[in-house]
Amino acid sequence: MNRKLILIGASGQGKVVADIAKKNGYSQIAFLDDNETITQCAGYAVLGKIAVAKQYPDCDFVISIGNAVVRQKLQEWLEQQHLSIVSLIHPNAVVAEGVQIGRGTVIMAGTVINPGTKIGCGCIINTCSSVDHDCTIEDYAHISVGAHVAGTVRIGKRTWIGAGATVINDVDIMEDCMVGAGAVVVKNIERKGTYKGVPARCD
Repeated sequence: MNRKLILIGASGQGKVVADIAKKNGYSQIAFLDDNETITQCAGYAVLGKIAVAKQYPDCDFVISIGNAVVRQKLQEWLEQQHLSIVSLIHPNAVVAEGVQIGRGTVIMAGTVINPGTKIGCGCIINTCSSVDHDCTIEDYAHISVGAHVAGTVRIGKRTWIGAGATVINDVDIMEDCMVGAGAVVVKNIERKGTYKGVPARCD
């Protein structure tokens, strides 16, 4: 693979995404970050601030930032610059044939995604999480480390399912929600907020 990949966001998330990129065959990897004190991440150079992305029209891009609102804003800006946004899937993830994956989504090691599922743009499906059959994960949602989403679930835009959380089957969770670590969602979530506990309730 001759193309260079530029990751936006030189942080812990960036280190993980850079490792996935390397395993996907990218030999030329670099970062952009607005923090001028950061000069390298995971051994890769930080080329400058995010605004200079448009100076690299021949590169692929991925946003490696956890905050969903920021991730959406930056990915939409890259799209406006007509830059190439790619998705990355760790080779040790298990993704069923026919699963739809939007641009800019990153699927990390140990993840299982089962048939009939649709994953939007700019999502994070994090380490050792699972998304079962016929789910819809909307744009910029985040399924955190070790979280499990049962079949026929819809996760709304920018919603964060926390580490180790469980969502039972046939549940609809609206956009811009936070499900806390270890929580168990047993019914639809129709109001924005942070949900914790077993069963999950709004703070």
